[in-house]
Amino acid sequence: MKKSTIAALAALALSGGAQAQGVMPMLELSAGFHRIEAEVAANDQHRQLGLMNRKAMPQQHGMLFVFNHENTHCMWMRNTLLPLSVAFMDAEGAIINIEDMQPQTEDNHCARRPARYALEMNIGWFAQRGIRPGTKIRGIDRAPRPQ
Repeated sequence: MKKSTIAALAALALSGGAQAQGVMPMLELSAGFHRIEAEVAANDQHRQLGLMNRKAMPQQHGMLFVFNHENTHCMWMRNTLLPLSVAFMDAEGAIINIEDMQPQTEDNHCARRPARYALEMNIGWFAQRGIRPGTKIRGIDRAPRPQ
């Protein structure tokens, strides 16, 4: 009985450690007086996973993608269940363009010029708050460096 308890606890600890590796860091951002709690996808694994398979996301939450370099990055919605809006931003956090994206599609949604960041929020979040191209997202400077 003791061996099975120890084995079960070890398995539980190992599975918790594996889950913890998949947890993305959080970063508080703001657009005007609107606060954003963003998960940060700063490595290839997190950028590829994105918001896939999530069924809901609180209104003030989103995901910040930190890219290795400025480029005309594109996003798609494979295995993503939530309709999202994505804001592509330059290195200073100024929004270049915003695109609405429908769930489970493979249409490309791209930055209109080289972008360093992309911020995904629930669909319509930016429009409902009057946030448009040129708006600066504050707090971007605290984002971890891409890996």
